[in-house]
Amino acid sequence: MPHFRRFRRLRATEGLRRMVRETVLLPGDFIYPLFVTHGHGVRREISSMPDVFQLSVDQLSSEAEELRSLGVGAVLLFGIPEAKDSVGSDAYHGHGIVQQAIHELKRVDPELVVMGDVCMCEYTDHGHCGILQGETIDNDATLEYLGRIAVAQAEAGVDVVAPSDMMDGRVAVMRQALDRAGFSNLPIISYAAKYASGFYGPFREAAESTPQFGDRRSHQMDPANAREAYAEIAADIDEGADAIIVKPALAYLDVIAGARERFDVPVLGYNVSGEYSMIKAAGRMGWIDERRVTLEALTSMKRAGANQIISYHAKEAAGWLHAMEAEARQPVKQPVIADD
Repeated sequence: MPHFRRFRRLRATEGLRRMVRETVLLPGDFIYPLFVTHGHGVRREISSMPDVFQLSVDQLSSEAEELRSLGVGAVLLFGIPEAKDSVGSDAYHGHGIVQQAIHELKRVDPELVVMGDVCMCEYTDHGHCGILQGETIDNDATLEYLGRIAVAQAEAGVDVVAPSDMMDGRVAVMRQALDRAGFSNLPIISYAAKYASGFYGPFREAAESTPQFGDRRSHQMDPANAREAYAEIAADIDEGADAIIVKPALAYLDVIAGARERFDVPVLGYNVSGEYSMIKAAGRMGWIDERRVTLEALTSMKRAGANQIISYHAKEAAGWLHAMEAEARQPVKQPVIADD
């Protein structure tokens, strides 16, 4: 019989598979996005994102408690203001909705890492990510406002600011604004490679941020480009980014892997709304095993090189991982042999 390598020897049992597993997914790998809105007692499910909710500030303490019990140690905040205007003023107002949420989360759980998304699309009446001149976003005019948003979040007590706007030069301007305001130690985690993706549809319902006209291809990246992503990442790091985000994650695993190989900073993957909703829909139709496919997708992101994964699956995935760990610790039941 010819000699060949028997790879199956180390796959024969779950114990052996666990022993040689290269990539281990943990609850602490996840960052959970939260959509915060005005009002009291608001817990409004998002129709295109089952099990994800718009929440009023008074609901955040129970979210923080649940996340702590699951071992998920970080959240990413998105705000839905009571009123919108052409410059997104709620985003940088001291009493803006995200600033209120930061105060509340840091009050109830000081150890929770609170990240603030920095963009204008949820706050502007036109739904675009910056200041408009006609129907065009004025890149340089927008930068000042992004700096204001970052400082407002810092003053509220945020742990990380995460610019997602994709304006050129935003990291440098935000770093300067934060340093001038006395927040030189506050990290910036930039969405350095954010693609103009079709996978964002459900998020726009959740954040109420659909553009009133046009689209975002003038500033978000062309999905066909990878080398450009590494140039964007390098520029953000040069401007002062402490870590970077690749968004979306599942459809851009090659970009995550390439960033991991090229740059010595933490790399985060954003498992976006469309990726979440597709799995949820297929699971509810019975076409796939939802738990298995969810954990496989999340593992692929970590295997590609993501240090952390921003995901709407975070809570349920953490719960599944705890359950699987408990099952693995259960003693193997021996067969009962009747006496003769």
